[in-house]
Amino acid sequence: MNVGHTYENAARLIRAVTGEVPSAVGLPGAYRATISQMRPMPAKEAGLSISYEDGDWTALCVQNGIFEHIFKGAGPSDSPTRESWDAKAAEALDLIQEISPELRHMVDLLVTDLVILNSGADGGGSASHIPGVVVMSPGPMWGVLDYAMCLVHEGMHLNLFLGDAVYGTFTLPSSELEADQYRALSAVKIGQQRPLDKAFHAAVVTVPLMYMEAHQGKTTLVDLYSKSLRDACMDLKKQRPHFTEYGRMLLDELCGFGEAIDFAEVTRAIRGAEYAGYRPPVAA
Repeated sequence: MNVGHTYENAARLIRAVTGEVPSAVGLPGAYRATISQMRPMPAKEAGLSISYEDGDWTALCVQNGIFEHIFKGAGPSDSPTRESWDAKAAEALDLIQEISPELRHMVDLLVTDLVILNSGADGGGSASHIPGVVVMSPGPMWGVLDYAMCLVHEGMHLNLFLGDAVYGTFTLPSSELEADQYRALSAVKIGQQRPLDKAFHAAVVTVPLMYMEAHQGKTTLVDLYSKSLRDACMDLKKQRPHFTEYGRMLLDELCGFGEAIDFAEVTRAIRGAEYAGYRPPVAA
């Protein structure tokens, strides 16, 4: 959740895939060109591309069973509805900028395509094999903050996927982490045990959600997740041997926040140069 670290990871991925070392100015465009080689459809050179239930991304996801829980039941949307979604998404980006310019930089870098539809799922989705793509099904009572939190939430999932692609987060493949012995408590699905990678992701993405709500003077998620995040961290630490060196670094930072909820520290972590650098034993 550090902007410098995110950009560094993106640069390492670009270099690994293309052999090129991007400049700081050219990195966003180079990242989009790189992930375009890793997914079925390319990303535009800049900006957020929005599509709906009749778009190409929806067709691809439905055909391949991706985000079935979100796409199932999605009905047609009319022009006024789409205009409202587009306006809320634009306002959400402005709100992210207001809360944290660095969070906005990360969202702008990582989220290239947004699919908005109304399926009743009231949530979002992202996947490691289609970097840059976020699917969103807004609830009927969603305000701008909800849109903003969904974009950041899914952007952080994409960020974790990026770090995992560059360094690896776990010592076992995702398919093996489904086994009961590798499960850990979820900070979001409170009281439920989930596969280690999914439990870790869920715990990490609670942090920006709590941070954003607190910035806006709300406490709903802070009250809801403070204890569950602490419990999840205690459970995740039991699985520490199954994290890589890089994964352990992320786990330690997460658990430090879980033990002492400190939003001033989150602000510092998002932009702090000391969090930006990570040198693996063998560089990507």
